[in-house]
Amino acid sequence: MRILIVEDEPLLRAQLVQAVTAAGHVAQEAADGLQAHFLGEVEDFDAVVLDLGLPQLDGLSVLRRWRAAGRAMPVLILTARSSWQEKVAGIDAGADDYLAKPFHTEELLARLRALLRRASSHASAQWQCGPIWLDTRQARTLVDGQPLQLTSHEFMLLAQLMQRKGEVLTRTGLSEHLYPGGSERDSNTIEVFIARLRRKLPAGCIETVRGLGYRLAEPAGTGA
Repeated sequence: MRILIVEDEPLLRAQLVQAVTAAGHVAQEAADGLQAHFLGEVEDFDAVVLDLGLPQLDGLSVLRRWRAAGRAMPVLILTARSSWQEKVAGIDAGADDYLAKPFHTEELLARLRALLRRASSHASAQWQCGPIWLDTRQARTLVDGQPLQLTSHEFMLLAQLMQRKGEVLTRTGLSEHLYPGGSERDSNTIEVFIARLRRKLPAGCIETVRGLGYRLAEPAGTGA
């Protein structure tokens, strides 16, 4: 998943990026409201962690502008205050959840997982497609009950396919979910990771839709 981290305090921002990356996501960061607003307008993110006390443009204004423009990605707001008025203002502006500082990183990650599940209509942290099980909480994968060893990029790619199983995902779209916005995105690299996954997964799980991209399908004779 691609997560946008918006926090003006450098140390906390670095800690959040590290935690989100270690959890198997791709993290992109912004240090002020104007940069955050721009990234949220032009990039696709699966979720956003948004501090309210931002320079140049405050977090509530950023969120209101995103929602007014039809940007519907889940947003978890961070607030330095625990007043109920600020929480209500955040929810009214379109936030999906909030977390008051100081907080434990584990709680932030748990709240992000919940937002991602709701956004993708997955009620559980464990996703299934035929014999494949993917646990987003523990970042592990099973095939027919046996652990499957995947690299971080292979896991993120499989998670994206699992999240939207049955849908055709383009090479460009998959690439954007594997690399931060500032990194070079080479869609040809996706072909390499797809080939690696196919060698590790049951035959027929990943289908190529010529000219469009790839989709995850259940092998014949299996059911979710």
